[in-house]
Amino acid sequence: MGAGLVDCHCHLSAPDFDRDLDDVLEKAKKANVMALVAVAEHSGEFEKIIRLSERYSGFVLPCLGVHPVQGLPPEDQRSVTLKVGLDFSPRFASTDEQKEQQRQVLIRQVQLAKRLNLPLNVHSRSAGRPTIKLLLEQGADKVLLHAFDGRPAVAMDGVRAGYFFSIPPSIVRSGQKQKLVKQLPLTSLCLETDSPALGPEKQVRNEPQNVAIAAEYVARVKGIPVEEVIEVTTQNAFKLFPKLQQLFRK
Repeated sequence: MGAGLVDCHCHLSAPDFDRDLDDVLEKAKKANVMALVAVAEHSGEFEKIIRLSERYSGFVLPCLGVHPVQGLPPEDQRSVTLKVGLDFSPRFASTDEQKEQQRQVLIRQVQLAKRLNLPLNVHSRSAGRPTIKLLLEQGADKVLLHAFDGRPAVAMDGVRAGYFFSIPPSIVRSGQKQKLVKQLPLTSLCLETDSPALGPEKQVRNEPQNVAIAAEYVARVKGIPVEEVIEVTTQNAFKLFPKLQQLFRK
C-alpha cells in the first residue's frame, strides 16, 4: 500500500453534507484518502468543525479562520470586516475600503498564525498578486494557497518563498489550473477538493473522494505516474501541516 491522499482544503461543515457526512467520508476512505483538512468560513462554524475533528479523530483535521466573504444566504454576502485571504471579486470588494478591511483581517490572522507557529490556508480569489505580496511582507512562511486562480508567473513568487498551491478536481475543466500545474514544480503542489465547490462537474456537489480525480489529472498534465503525484503531494502536506505527520507516526 503506497501513500494515501490528503485533501488539504474542504468544507465538511457546509450544510450540503449535513445529511450524509458518514457516507461521504466512507467513500473518501475507499478512494485512498487518509486525511482531510476541514476549513471554516466564519466563526460560527468553529465549534462544528472541532466536533467533527473529535468525532473523526485522526482523519478530519480542523482549520479555523475567517473567509474574506461573510454572510449567507447569497443575497447577504459581504466583504469581511474587523478562511483567511483576500477576495477581490468585484461583487464583494468593489471599494478600496472593503479591500483594505480584508487586508487588515488577513494580516491579523497571519500574525496570529506566526505567533502560534501554525500554517495558513489562504483564499485569494481574483487577488493572487496582492495576496502573495501581503504574505511575503508579513513574513508568512508555512502557506497553502488554495485553488489559486492567478497566473503561473504570479504563483512563482510564492513558489520561491516556499509556499504550496493546492489543486482541486475542477482542474479537469479549468485551463488556468492546467497551466498552473504544467509550470509549477510538483514539490510545490498539494491536492484539495474545496468540497462542496470546485468539483469535476459544474453545479454538482463535490466530495473529498474526488481528490483522487485531481491527483489523476495532475499526473496527466505532468506526464508522470499518479503514484508519484500522490507520494509527493502527501509529503508536501506533511511539511505544511506537521500535525498530520504526527498522526501517521502512531
